[in-house]
Amino acid sequence: MSVTEQARRAREAAGALAVATRTAKDAALHAMADALVARTPEILTANAADLVAGHEAGLSAAILDRLKLDEGRVAGIAEALRQMAALPDPVGEVVRGSTLPNGLELRQIRVPFGVVGIIYEARPNVTVDAAGICLKSGNAALLRGSSSAAHSNAALVAVLRDAVAGAGLPADAVQLLDASSRDSVKELMRARGLVDVLIPRGGASLIRTVVEESTVPVIETGVGNCHVYVDAAADLAKAVAITLNAKTQRLSTCNTAESLLVHADVADAFLPAVLAAFADAGVTVHGDERVAAHSDAVVAATEEDYGTEYLSADIAVAVVDSLDAAIAHVNRYGTGHTEAIVTDSQSAAREFVARVDSAAVMVNASTRFTDGGEFGFGAEIGISTQKLHARGPMGLPELTSTKYVVTGDGHLRG
Repeated sequence: MSVTEQARRAREAAGALAVATRTAKDAALHAMADALVARTPEILTANAADLVAGHEAGLSAAILDRLKLDEGRVAGIAEALRQMAALPDPVGEVVRGSTLPNGLELRQIRVPFGVVGIIYEARPNVTVDAAGICLKSGNAALLRGSSSAAHSNAALVAVLRDAVAGAGLPADAVQLLDASSRDSVKELMRARGLVDVLIPRGGASLIRTVVEESTVPVIETGVGNCHVYVDAAADLAKAVAITLNAKTQRLSTCNTAESLLVHADVADAFLPAVLAAFADAGVTVHGDERVAAHSDAVVAATEEDYGTEYLSADIAVAVVDSLDAAIAHVNRYGTGHTEAIVTDSQSAAREFVARVDSAAVMVNASTRFTDGGEFGFGAEIGISTQKLHARGPMGLPELTSTKYVVTGDGHLRG
C-alpha cells in the first residue's frame, strides 16, 4: 500500500476519532495496554531479531539501548497508556470564551490536528507513545520508524491495531509505514493536504532533512546539547550530585547533560570532586586547560566537543569567568533544549532563566526532568525546541489546534 493510500485511510479514521467520546478513547487505550502485556513474548521475539541485526550492523551502544525491549520496558510502555487514559481529554476544552457586545457567544475550543505523521529512529517505545497520544487527542497516527526497529515496530503496531479495532475504533487510527526504503519518508513529507503535521524525532541529520524538505508543516523536536552551569554561589555538594545525575542517570536521552560549565571562583573547590565522581562513573571528560590542570585523565576539548550531543559516557567541561560568559557559551553551543544552573543566588538564577534561550531551564535541578511524564503531562510526543505552536515537552494539548465557535440568534453584520 502506498503512503498516499495509507494517508487517505488515516484521514477517514481521523474523522471518526474527532467525534469519539473520551470513554471510547480511554477504553481503546486500556485495551492497547492490556494487549501489549498479553502479547509481550511475540514483541520480544521481534525485538530480539532487531537487536541481532543491530549488533551485526555495528550500531552504537546508545542506539542499541534505545532499541532494546524487555518485559519491564514493555510493562512500562503499557502503564504509560493507562496513565494517559486517566488524563483529561483535551478535545473540546474551551481555551477562552466570552459574550461580545452584540450578543454573539464566542468560544475558542481545542480540536484534533487530524492526521499526524511521526518520523523517528530506533526507539520502539515511541511507536506506542505516539499511537497512544495521537489517539487520545483525536488524531490518526502515521508512524515511520527506522529500519533498525522494523521487526519491533511491526509487532507493536499489529498488537495496537487489533486492540483499537477490538475497542470499536478504526484500526487505521494507527498505521506503520514501510521502513525498508527512504521513498516512504519522501512521500510522507510531500503528503500536504492529507497529513496535517509532521513530527521528527531523532538525530540532527534526520530533523534537519525533514525541516528542510517537507511540504507538510513540521513541529521540530531538537537534539539535546544540554548544559549544567555551576555558579559562583552554588552549593558545591548539591552541584556534584545534580551534575552526576544529569550526565549519568541515562546516557542515551536528549535531556542528558553533555556540557558542564564551572565558574572560576569555585573551580578549584568543585572540579576535583566532580572529576573524581565522573571517573568513578566511567565518564570521559573533555576539558579546557583549566579543567585539565585538575586531572591527568582529562582529554583536551576541541571546538567540536562543546557542540556535541554525545549520547555516551562523555562530557565537555569548561571554566568560565562570569555568569555572562556562561550564558554566552550556552546560547552559542546549546540546542535550545534544556539548560540548568546550580546557585543559591536568586539574582543569578533570575538572570540565567531570563537570558538563556531554551525550551526548559532548571534551577538547582537535573536536566533529566525535562520529560512529559516528569512534568505530569503523561507520555509525550517529543520535546519541541522551536517557538511556534509548541515548545518543550509536547503532551496532549500540544497535539491539538483550535477553532472558534460563534453562536448567535439570527445576528447579521451591518
